[in-house]
Amino acid sequence: MKNGLTVIAIIFAMHLSLANEPDLSTVTEKIKNILFAQADAWNKGDLSGYMNTYWKSDSLRFIGKNGIQYGWKTTFENYQKSYPDKATMGTLTFDILSAEMLCISHVFVIGKWNITREKGSIGGYFTLIFEKKEGKWVITFDHSS
Repeated sequence: MKNGLTVIAIIFAMHLSLANEPDLSTVTEKIKNILFAQADAWNKGDLSGYMNTYWKSDSLRFIGKNGIQYGWKTTFENYQKSYPDKATMGTLTFDILSAEMLCISHVFVIGKWNITREKGSIGGYFTLIFEKKEGKWVITFDHSS
């Protein structure tokens, strides 16, 4: 009898766990909204607002043309050096090509970015890992080229 109750309790706990898992379309919509808010901050020349999407941690990883960089502060400083003014920042747009839930708290995103500006437009692709930390989706890994 005791083993039967244990099995029932485990099945019930698994059912509750699965019922609370987020739906990919709901999470993807949240991620899209986060990226659109990030682009909006960029387009206003607000690098601090743009960086709110990133995990404020020394463990944040960013890979770009200069290799891998660690930390929120380092990433922010690199953006400030590369985009010192609104004219250099231009207008940013994102296109999400795919989003895949790796687990309940991690989403893998592939997309395109484009910056339109007078001195010449630039663009490329990105892979991001979003993690849910303290109830908020943040970028913990960014590989942009």
